Amino acid sequence: MTSQLNGSVLKAFKILDLFAAGQSELTAKETADALGINMITAHRFLHTLVHAGALRVTSRGVFRLGYMFADLGDRVLHDGNLPTILQPILDQLARETGEACMATEFDRDAAVCIAKALPDRALYVDIRIGSRLDAFCTAHGKLWLAHLSPDDQHRYFKNARLTGMTDHTITDLDDLRAELATIRDQGFSTNNGEREKDIYAIAVPILTKHGNMISAFSVFGASPALLETSSDTLKHLKYAAHSAQDALFQSP
Repeated sequence: MTSQLNGSVLKAFKILDLFAAGQSELTAKETADALGINMITAHRFLHTLVHAGALRVTSRGVFRLGYMFADLGDRVLHDGNLPTILQPILDQLARETGEACMATEFDRDAAVCIAKALPDRALYVDIRIGSRLDAFCTAHGKLWLAHLSPDDQHRYFKNARLTGMTDHTITDLDDLRAELATIRDQGFSTNNGEREKDIYAIAVPILTKHGNMISAFSVFGASPALLETSSDTLKHLKYAAHSAQDALFQSP
């Protein structure tokens, strides 16, 4: 299998991976230092990637990602394959917790249910695929807001109306910002009956290897015990999220 790999292609993707790690621009020297190659080789790789449209030159000797990746990234996130990959993991999560579970994507101002799994018992809380969940008052929504960039967060809050859905809804912007910071630090989000009375949820992110959120899992139902972070529910959720990350980003 190794003999079928092209070293130059792998090296080119290592360069692109530097941007995925949070680098917004690169020079030939930074590339050479990061990859352990000489300057001539770094220049050759960078200009080849420019020719292919993968990079663009913004000023002399400074390279940024090409605009082709905006289209490619959108295709990956919306090719319809994500729910198929996540569904068996959600099914297992529902069996382990005995509660309803779901996965979401983020669309402009709301989390959208893209997959669900239901427990094997008579009474449970259900949700429809395609349902939109308000970002400011749901476990999934707050999780997505917590992982937005500062600019995207600002754009959301500029247009958002923090309407009180229940007595537990956070309607003060400063309080919500503090809640989002806590969510980002602790790695999970909860819904304490904030959108609908007596509906509770706990959610965890599914992340790329560089920490970008691409989906989320939650367990939800009518029991406030779901919010007990010392329970097995959160452990099962985190394990499911790691399983999803392995399934999405496993090496060939």
